[in-house]
Amino acid sequence: MGLKPKMGDLTVQMLRALPRIGLYNLKPILGMPKLSKRGRGQHGGDKHGCGNKGSGQRQNIMRPGYETGNQPFYLLFGNEPYYYRHHLRRQYPPLSLLQLQTLIDTDRIDVDRPIDLAAICATGVYRFFPNIKHFGINLTDEGIDNFKAKVNIEVQWTSEPVIAAIERNGGTITTAYYDPHSLFILKDPLKFFERGEAIPRRMIPPQDAIMFYTDAKNRGYLADPEKISWERFVLAQKYGYTLPKLEEDPDYEMLTERKDPRQIFYGLEPGWVINHHEKVILKPKDNELREYYQQ
Repeated sequence: MGLKPKMGDLTVQMLRALPRIGLYNLKPILGMPKLSKRGRGQHGGDKHGCGNKGSGQRQNIMRPGYETGNQPFYLLFGNEPYYYRHHLRRQYPPLSLLQLQTLIDTDRIDVDRPIDLAAICATGVYRFFPNIKHFGINLTDEGIDNFKAKVNIEVQWTSEPVIAAIERNGGTITTAYYDPHSLFILKDPLKFFERGEAIPRRMIPPQDAIMFYTDAKNRGYLADPEKISWERFVLAQKYGYTLPKLEEDPDYEMLTERKDPRQIFYGLEPGWVINHHEKVILKPKDNELREYYQQ
């Protein structure tokens, strides 16, 4: 009896009998679509639809904005300098009347004293950064109908409805400019006092801001007090409320207290050195220093 061939031997015999695989006997799978070859062109030419010479035939596509040697449109017409000197523009982070009323209701701000940037920063709620061109408070009109406090407040920017809302309650408002060095001091007075340096003078506004802070309509700190009194009356007539008389108010001295244009803190003159550890104020005695800080 002969032995049965193994499966591996049958496979080898079958491979020996089958023809070799080559390009001459390869065929596509049944049912696959047939790809068409590129023709000779639309009109029987030999350019294959790419035209006769030029960038189209050479597949050299022109970049966007290139106008074959002519002056490009983006150079022919002038541009709008929207971001011109953008890094020098002053920014005023907003503080709404609603937030101010909340700070007063929660006893974070004392209305019996004048309110300035240092008092608002001491609450820990309002934050601004002078190193990124923040120049103080922009008091906005959000919550204007619910604002009932009588305050003497100093801000850096505001609008006419906010001025009317504060003066309607018997308060006063002033817009004042502070240079960046003064803003760093007002942001953290304790840190400045611990360095043992003399309080510097506040600088005057730059040329593009001098008109705002000398205008009585904006309640600028450099405006004429008589013109401010007249503008208070005009604004009351415009918005239809009775202007309270400051002269008859029991808090008249607090409401009319103002800083000197060179002064940074209430009650502290330029040139003074504050010893916070020993609770002592050192004042200059030299006449030249006094004249320098009083200029």
